Amino acid sequence: MDFRFTSEQESFRDEVRGFIRENVPEGWDGADPFGADEEGSSPAQLGRKITKQLAERKWIAMAWPEEFGGLNAPHMQQLIYNEEMSYNAVPGGGGMGVAWVGPAIMLYGTDDQKAKFLPRITSGEDIWCTLYSEPAAGSDLAALQTRAVQDGDDFVINGQKIWTSLADRSNWGWMAARTDPDTPKHKGISTFVVPMDAPGISIRPLVNIAGQTGFNEVFFDNVRIPKDYLVGELNRGWYHVAVALDFERSVIQSYAGSRRTLEQLTQYVKEQPESVRKNPAVKMRLVDRMVELAAGTNIAYRIPWMQSKGIIPNYEASISKLFGSELVQRVAHTGLQLLGMHGGLEPGSAHAKLKGRMSRMYLVAVSSTIAAGTSEIQRSIVATRGLGLPRE
Repeated sequence: MDFRFTSEQESFRDEVRGFIRENVPEGWDGADPFGADEEGSSPAQLGRKITKQLAERKWIAMAWPEEFGGLNAPHMQQLIYNEEMSYNAVPGGGGMGVAWVGPAIMLYGTDDQKAKFLPRITSGEDIWCTLYSEPAAGSDLAALQTRAVQDGDDFVINGQKIWTSLADRSNWGWMAARTDPDTPKHKGISTFVVPMDAPGISIRPLVNIAGQTGFNEVFFDNVRIPKDYLVGELNRGWYHVAVALDFERSVIQSYAGSRRTLEQLTQYVKEQPESVRKNPAVKMRLVDRMVELAAGTNIAYRIPWMQSKGIIPNYEASISKLFGSELVQRVAHTGLQLLGMHGGLEPGSAHAKLKGRMSRMYLVAVSSTIAAGTSEIQRSIVATRGLGLPRE
């Protein structure tokens, strides 16, 4: 593996950085994406503006084929874009639609579905949410019970989803539902696209530990959708979900964000050396986090490198997700230890250090080892698919 970037790739990185300087306000530090920033303007408004600019450049899904609104860009170029945007906490972009819904539709959708949905993802017109988890089906996602029953030319959906990010702001949902309750649980699931304004859908926001309202409960009461909203073969949806989850887990975002945080903490120590004199062990913990970051970044780089060689990542994506989400938690914990009592103050406090970012990061990081598949699930995947160990 050779992760050195070519001169063309480095030029593209400079281009992305130039775009960020032109379109992101000076001093932007990743405001609460679900609230308001310090000036009182909505980060969502900035996100919509940036999404429009990205769509004009065809950067939203640059690695997609040109026929679907992409640039057919190399996977490593997509990595550079993701890394720079995440490092700078830039809002906007294609979100779930680009990350896994679009790729799943490309793999399993009909020509009509591709023509209808993919261009609207790359143009930034549609916002997608993912309707997987249920109150009794999280890590064991195959236990989901939301039903989709065929009735003439429609499917009728009844059930409940939970922890659905951005459901209250999305106009389309990517859903897994049970279509055959009489077969083994992995074999009776199908995948659908669902308009989030369909009659019978109700959404209730959930407030997380950091006071954000990004999660939602979604209820389906006799929701009718056309049968051509079924994506892929009936009752084969579990395999579609598994592939989509691999897309979700093969990301650089955790490492890019951690790098920025570690750089800020390092700069803080240089400016406030007494913070280390009071707690010398923290200096060693910062070093440990930097070593872990270097290792994790190379793990994340390996995935697009594999894709560029025509190799499909599998357990490698789970390694990256596992290590990255746990690293985010360790970085946040180290930051709180370094800042001491001031580290627990929230943004807006006159005495908060680093604008209160560590307090917010620590609270948000609690869920990082649960979202998109728990650490236990990732370890199981690596054990069976990577090490070839027997299932229990």
